[in-house]
Amino acid sequence: MIDSIKNSLEKNDLIVAFLVVGTIMVISYWISKRLTKGILPGAAIAISMGLLLSYFGGEKGLANLPLLSGMALLGGTMLRDFSIVSTSMGASFSQIKKAGFAGVLSLFVGIFAAFFMGSWIAYLLGYSDVLSITTIGAGACSFIIGPVTGNAIGASSEVIALSIAIGVIKTVIVTLLTPVIAKRIGLDNPQTAMIYGGIMGTTSGVAAGLAATDPKLVPYGALTATFYTGLACLLCPSVLYFIIVALMA
Repeated sequence: MIDSIKNSLEKNDLIVAFLVVGTIMVISYWISKRLTKGILPGAAIAISMGLLLSYFGGEKGLANLPLLSGMALLGGTMLRDFSIVSTSMGASFSQIKKAGFAGVLSLFVGIFAAFFMGSWIAYLLGYSDVLSITTIGAGACSFIIGPVTGNAIGASSEVIALSIAIGVIKTVIVTLLTPVIAKRIGLDNPQTAMIYGGIMGTTSGVAAGLAATDPKLVPYGALTATFYTGLACLLCPSVLYFIIVALMA
């Protein structure tokens, strides 16, 4: 009986992977709501749990376990990039125009500032190769942009994992600080929310932070944060990568 169930699960490894990830998400959002009162976003908790589990899983993470071999596909580049593209496609460019030139400028300011700050920190920590510096810089933009950039340019799995961790830290910081600084920076209307989302860039952090500030502002901040993700996924492995190449030459 047990062998039959085991064989059935191994044959449907992708479904099992979805079930495991779904369970982690449910637990993470329960922890976020019940234990942290929404201070820590569920996405950040879920990612932290995933990193912890992958550490104990082995070289290929949980995919090393026969029952969880579907994680290799679910967590692979194809489905990851598909989810990113689908998220970006969900935003309408006509809406971002409502924030005017400042909204568009905030995207570039946010990406370039986060990238070069992260790259500089990577350099100070002893990383001297272009691939690592670029990947860590991209991770400072977002925990999504880091692995996308790292895989695109061929960075090591260790550096990619570090870029994800940096992005998670940024998400938590943005979540905690947004309600605190909202009044001081005039974050009380849709226009400033869109500019804020464009500068910060982490969709989950911006959404969680704005939800704690004023739930009505969440869609506006998330809108430009989504554009931030798509734009950064284009700029980091291309334009910004070649800038780092030139600087390190």
